Amino acid sequence: MVDPKLKNRARNTKATRQVSVEQHERLKAELATPYKGLRQFVYVACGASGFIGGVVFLAKLASGQEIASAVPNLALQIGVVALMVWLFRLEQKSERKP
Repeated sequence: MVDPKLKNRARNTKATRQVSVEQHERLKAELATPYKGLRQFVYVACGASGFIGGVVFLAKLASGQEIASAVPNLALQIGVVALMVWLFRLEQKSERKP
């Protein structure tokens, strides 16, 4: 009688052989940088949010409303956008390295 563990091992090796080279490379890349797509989405979303906030506070400055509180908030929004751009570029540079 065939041992069930050996039978499962034979199935696993067959499944491994059926994975194409392209799929194998994609899986290896995912192992190297897990959740890369999610991180990039978060960077873009936070950058867009900072940009919209910057436009709002810039409009407040232009209208002359609450200048004392709008300037630090505008600086914060610019900082958020700069940080997200830097993180996104850092992510792209790590992708290009072999």
